[in-house]
Amino acid sequence: MSRPTVLLTDSDLGDRSFEVGLLTDALPVEVVVAECVTDADVLREVQQHDPVAIVTQWAPVSAATIAAATSCAIISRVGIGVDMIDLRAAEERGIPVRNVPHYCTEEVATHAVAMAMSLWRRLPQFDAAVRAGEWDAASGAPLIGRLSTSTVGLIGCGRIGAMVGRAFEVWGADVIVVDPMAGDDGFERVSLDELAERADLISLHAPLLESTHHVIDEQFLAGVQRAPVIVNTSRGGLVDLDAAVAAVVDGRLGGLGLDVFEEEPLAAGHPVRQAPNTLLAPHAAWCSRDALPELRAGAIQNVIDALSHEEARK
Repeated sequence: MSRPTVLLTDSDLGDRSFEVGLLTDALPVEVVVAECVTDADVLREVQQHDPVAIVTQWAPVSAATIAAATSCAIISRVGIGVDMIDLRAAEERGIPVRNVPHYCTEEVATHAVAMAMSLWRRLPQFDAAVRAGEWDAASGAPLIGRLSTSTVGLIGCGRIGAMVGRAFEVWGADVIVVDPMAGDDGFERVSLDELAERADLISLHAPLLESTHHVIDEQFLAGVQRAPVIVNTSRGGLVDLDAAVAAVVDGRLGGLGLDVFEEEPLAAGHPVRQAPNTLLAPHAAWCSRDALPELRAGAIQNVIDALSHEEARK
């Protein structure tokens, strides 16, 4: 009798022998290591191997793929966001979808603060000036405020957002939040319009949902009053990138820090690459030598737990 199959759809995290070893040490399974990019790629692998588990990083898992996965008992995401998986289709089939929610809380929070502080203190501009032979600190003074007299706005205030908010409170900033959840963080809840009006610095920590897609759009940017710095370390689809670039170019935004993009990798010719007062990173907020193995092991542990439970029920 052939062993059940676990499908690893894709990865940009290195050799997947680590994941294969964890699975085969814990379960009597065969592991298919695929190089999927599109939904069609995943569907083809599912139709060929009929996996009992699907582990995906970026490859989409659509309703059609879920319908074809007749033996699937678990879909595990190598990461936090699950917007590449059709959650409704999975729920209708009774297939649980799991992620790795805690592996990089500290990393993303510190990355967001680092990007925000670098732009707030105009470090990219100072660096470029010194490299060009200039030496004029005073020229930046009119553009740099004290955090103790500023307002930091958070769009989303879960574990990561709350950590970012507490970091800015240390410097005396007022912290305001847009989040449908009341929470117990003590931060003032406001409307999106009020946040646009009041915030000097805005950090995004919301999931990508239909309601949050392009939450930073032309309408929001038309309402900003204080030329804020905006930083996004959450999901690229939260920001209408063309609108944000136009706002940083015309001065409505004082800075734009982006770790995530709606289309990744970022296109070589995208105007944001030449936009002033910007800081760009390659979806790296999660990175640390501690987070990487925790991420990879966590996604596999989801499968081990689910399949062990299924076996115990038989």
